[in-house]
Amino acid sequence: MPAPRTVLLTGAAGGLGTLMRGLLPEYGYTLRLLDVRPVEGEPDAITADLADLDALREAVRGVDAIIHLAGISLEAPFEKILKANIEGTYHLYEAAREKGVRRIVFASSNHAVGCTPRPRDGDPLIPVDTPRRPDTFYGLSKSFGEDLAQLYWDKHGIETVSVRIGSCFPEPTSVRMLSLWLSPADGARLFHAALTAPDVGHTVVYGSSANTRLWWDLSTARALGYEPRDDSEPYAAQLIAEQGELDPDDPAHACLGGHFVTDPPIWPH
Repeated sequence: MPAPRTVLLTGAAGGLGTLMRGLLPEYGYTLRLLDVRPVEGEPDAITADLADLDALREAVRGVDAIIHLAGISLEAPFEKILKANIEGTYHLYEAAREKGVRRIVFASSNHAVGCTPRPRDGDPLIPVDTPRRPDTFYGLSKSFGEDLAQLYWDKHGIETVSVRIGSCFPEPTSVRMLSLWLSPADGARLFHAALTAPDVGHTVVYGSSANTRLWWDLSTARALGYEPRDDSEPYAAQLIAEQGELDPDDPAHACLGGHFVTDPPIWPH
């Protein structure tokens, strides 16, 4: 399909949103920005909560597609996850349905399958259709988002690419991240592919670079036209020297979700 012209980017003030604000315009997109907090340096950004239905309707009016990054990105009490990630995502899809937006890229997470055992040497890569095993209420909310996307495709014809993002940072910061790292440049490549690939229906993909130590299967992402160019391996020697290899007997190292399985970081707000 032709590249969308105007894309609503929710969660634009967050870490991933900030990275994508700088990279996606290179692909020809005009970004409309939304966040619950003011977006630094962006006076035209929309400051609104996902509970504000009128604001969401205005935010989606006239856009060609949506990249939905907003919400709580760590663990939190269920009541907070419910409001921000579950109800908020529903509100966004309803606004998209009302205003005729036909393509959404949903930021799912590796934590939707976080309790899945990670591959060991010789094991096959984790397929995208592995049973979901969320490791937190946060991961549970991402499982909900994937099912919501499927529902809105089946019932309303809204296409979604659900991207189970690994860890999108300028460089990996842990040994586990060597397997799940998504470089910012590859993140922009993946979002661009998700926005422009034809006939995606509801497609679930894993979001990472072409890492030497990759744990999961990128075939559905590649089928969209995604061609990752980066690899975490140049960072491996230093990280392993500092942190040691992953211990297969440590529950925090044995599963895909890492320490989210055993001691998840808590959302600060």
